[in-house]
Amino acid sequence: MRRTRNCYHPESTEPFRLSRSKLELYLECPRCFYLDRRVGVGRPEGFPFTLNKAVDFLLKKEFDIHRAKAEAHPLMIQYHVDAIPFAHSDLDTWRENFVGVHYLHEPTNLIIFGAVDDVWLSHTGELIVVDYKATSTMKEITLDEEYRSAYKRQMEIYQWLLRRNGFEVSNTGYFVYVNGKTDNAAFDGRLDFDVQLLSYTGNDAWVEPVIYDAHRCLQARGIPEKLATCRYCEYVDDVHEALTIEM
Repeated sequence: MRRTRNCYHPESTEPFRLSRSKLELYLECPRCFYLDRRVGVGRPEGFPFTLNKAVDFLLKKEFDIHRAKAEAHPLMIQYHVDAIPFAHSDLDTWRENFVGVHYLHEPTNLIIFGAVDDVWLSHTGELIVVDYKATSTMKEITLDEEYRSAYKRQMEIYQWLLRRNGFEVSNTGYFVYVNGKTDNAAFDGRLDFDVQLLSYTGNDAWVEPVIYDAHRCLQARGIPEKLATCRYCEYVDDVHEALTIEM
C-alpha cells in the first residue's frame, strides 16, 4: 500500500530524516530509494529476525554490567583491546531505533541518523564503534564476503555521525560476532554460541558525497532508471509486463 507520511517533498523547508539504512538502499538501487522515500512505495518487508534481536538485547545487558563498573569486558581482555564500554547520558538514545545518533547536514537539510549497538572508550580517549552480529555457520567468519560490505559501510556511517557530534572517533571499530553452534549432541532447549571479535578499519570519506547524491536523487522530477542488478526492480517490471500481455 502506498503511504503518504514520511515522504520527501522538494518544496518543504523542514529537515527530512534519512536513516542509515535508507542511504544503504540508495547505494543498492537509486530507483528503489526514490520510490520509497519520494513516492511512498517501499520494498516488501522481510521477516523479523527475532533471534538476532534477542542476542542483541542480551549482549547489551552484558556489556552494560561492565559499563556500570567502568571495567573492561572479558572479550576485550581476550582480544587485547585497551578499552572499556563507554558510559554516556545519550547512549540509550543512540541505541534506540528510529532515533539513534543524528546529525543535520545543513547543505542538504537532511537529518542523517542511525542506531548503534555499542560504543567503547579507548585508553586514548577515542570512541570505538561496535556492532553486534549473529549467525550460524560452519565456515570461518570473516568480513570478506560481498554482502558484508554493507556491514562495513554501516560502521563507517556511525563513525561519521559520532564525529559530526563532536567526538574523537577511532578509525578501528569492532564486530562482536556470535555464531550458533550446531555440533552439540542434542538441542535440549539450549542454543550455545561461540563469540569472536573482528576488527575493521573504517574510512568515512564516502559518506558525505553519498548524502549529496541521495539528495539530488530525491530532488529529481523523474524516477531513476532501474539497475540490472536489482532483483526487486526486475520483479516489478516482469509483473508489469505479465499483466499487460493480452490473454
